[in-house]
This record gives sequence, structure tokens and C-alpha cells, in this order.
Amino acid sequence: MPGLIGKKIGMTSVFGADGKNIPCTVIEAGPCVVTQIRTEEKDGYAAVQLAYDEKKEKHTSAPLMGHFKKANTTPKRKLVEFANDFAKELQLGDQLTVSDVFKDEETWVDVTGISKGKGFQGVVKRHGFGGVGGQTHGQHNRLRAPGSLGASSWPSRVFKGKRLAGRMGGDKVKILNLKVIKVIPENNLVLVKGSIPGAKGSYVIVEE
Repeated sequence: MPGLIGKKIGMTSVFGADGKNIPCTVIEAGPCVVTQIRTEEKDGYAAVQLAYDEKKEKHTSAPLMGHFKKANTTPKRKLVEFANDFAKELQLGDQLTVSDVFKDEETWVDVTGISKGKGFQGVVKRHGFGGVGGQTHGQHNRLRAPGSLGASSWPSRVFKGKRLAGRMGGDKVKILNLKVIKVIPENNLVLVKGSIPGAKGSYVIVEE
């Protein structure tokens, strides 16, 4: 199986068999509906498109409404394509749940999400700069400045790629090899060890 689209619920902790307290993230994964199947003959590659989370019809465009009607399902908010050769086993309109994807709890997954946005930040917070010198020699209000960025004579400019202040966060981040601690099929919940990117309520992609 490919994986599932889910939503980050929050963090909690559970006790393992050895009595240790394990921090983990709660993910509501699925149920996801198969809305499109890619084949080698028609598209040049094998993949399946899954859809997750209900959406109102009035907020859905006409082309997307037709797309969902082909799969005989209601409009969804999030669409993700999983490239895999298992697509032959699925049909349009099939539903995938946590019990279909995670057969046992002793498995490892990769989780992809959008990291929290921090807005425009300076070099100390964004790149971990140490700041410029102490408070002596007339360094008034310059403790968190980046300092010199290049030579004054040549090339008389700042090279591209320099670590500067700018927009921080809001990036696509993938965390590899997170252990599945617990699966709760009746509530479509998966508990994975550790933290994952994104705020509460944000969409994540869970892949085996």
C-alpha cells in the first residue's frame, strides 16, 4: 500500500512495554478515497491519486466536481498522488483506512508536512549566527547583526546564496523513519514516535 493523507491532531505520550514514557504525535490518517488511477499505458507511469477531508460543493470548481463524480465521491480538500505499482489492485471510489495500510503497529513511516511559518526573521534566529562582538568599541544595538558579508574591493557585491535575513518556515519537510507506536482503527488515528512538521490541523502525508 502507498500511504495516506492525514491531519496532525497534536502531541501526547504513551508508556511502552518497558515502562518508558514515549513522546508521540497523533495523526488522523484517512479515510482516503481513490479519485484517479495512473497507468503505464495511458500516462507513462503507475500511480494512484487519493483525496481526503470533506469540502462543500459551493467551494469546489466545476472541473473538480466532474473529477469527483467520476469516482462517485463527494468533494475533497486535499489531493495527493502516490507513485507506486500497486494501483492495479485499486478501483475508482475505493476507500483506504489505517487498517488497510498499517497491518501491524511495528512498522516505520515517512511523514511529510509544511513546517510552521515564522515570518521575516534575522540571521540569528534563521541561521544561528552568533551576532557581532560585544558591547564595546561603539557597537550600539548591533548584537544581532550579520556583520561583514564580503570583500569591499572585489567583487563589490554579495555572492548569491549568502545566509541572510528573510522569510523563515513554511517549507515542505519530510521526516524519515518514524516508528508507529499505536494504531486506533475505529478513530482513524495513528501514533508515531517523535514530532512531525506543521501546526495542529495541518495536512500531512504518511508513507510506508
